[in-house]
Amino acid sequence: MTSEAIISIFLGIGLAASVGFRVFLPLFAMSLAAYFDVLPLSENWQWIGTVPALLALGVAMFLEIFAYYIPFVDNALDSIAIPLAAIAGTAVMVSTMADLSPMITWALAIIAGGGTASVVKSASAGTRLTSSVSTAGLGNPVVSTVETGGAVVMSLASIFMPLVAIILVIIILSVLFWFYRKLRPKTE
Repeated sequence: MTSEAIISIFLGIGLAASVGFRVFLPLFAMSLAAYFDVLPLSENWQWIGTVPALLALGVAMFLEIFAYYIPFVDNALDSIAIPLAAIAGTAVMVSTMADLSPMITWALAIIAGGGTASVVKSASAGTRLTSSVSTAGLGNPVVSTVETGGAVVMSLASIFMPLVAIILVIIILSVLFWFYRKLRPKTE
């Protein structure tokens, strides 16, 4: 496996984690990076760097970010965003993969891309639900702001520093696993 292929895998996993925080923000970041020839995309995904894709994803990104600040809408969005994150995580992984066989590409995209996005999105949805119950929704804007910030950081790190992005993904997944272990009831 070439270093270019490894970097493309790190890029895809980083963007998939970002999709777990916000579905459209990393797609918009990819579109913007592709438009300015900063991010190479696989042949079938060149369309994402076009002006129509950039505009559509930009509008979707702003609507998604704004909607997460509306009480009760944020929780409803989480219910549809979990499967969307899995699909988008798979898509961003496929779009960035370089020089691998289709079988390996799709296996990695579904498992690493879709899986990472689903885990991060499920955890953030759980955090929002906990915030809704414990603060009557008053803490949800803080959760939304942290998630949006996480999506921005992960998207930028993935595009400009894929090695740093994969380290951040490992840290995020480790923290999620640690919280899960702390919250899980002890069985004797």
